[in-house]
Amino acid sequence: LLSLGTGTTSEFDKTHTAEETAKWGALQWMLVIQQMTEAASSYMTDYYLSTVFQDLHSQNNYLRVQENALTGTTTKADDASEANMELLAQVGESLLKKPVSKDNPETYEEALKRFAKLLSDRKKLRANKASY
Repeated sequence: LLSLGTGTTSEFDKTHTAEETAKWGALQWMLVIQQMTEAASSYMTDYYLSTVFQDLHSQNNYLRVQENALTGTTTKADDASEANMELLAQVGESLLKKPVSKDNPETYEEALKRFAKLLSDRKKLRANKASY
């Protein structure tokens, strides 16, 4: 299973003081809660799936690709400017070089190549079985 995320910000990782949040209105609270809810849903789904695949001793058959530190215009879903597309391409290129996790030193590029080979091998196997 290859799970491709659209990226998240580290915006809600910021800490806020009680004095700061006491001045927030309903709109500010709604925006923060929406960000937290969306991120929590993504993180929990990834956690659940990775745990299931580990329990089945198939952890090499699950990969989540997600950049969790988007900043600036790369966080705007409605910015399709050429400059922003170039920034997003740079984010993707950088992500390919990162390790999958602290427990798995394999880079995303290596993991994606492994997945492509696995899928190709399985397709060939199915084609060979169909020809019998």
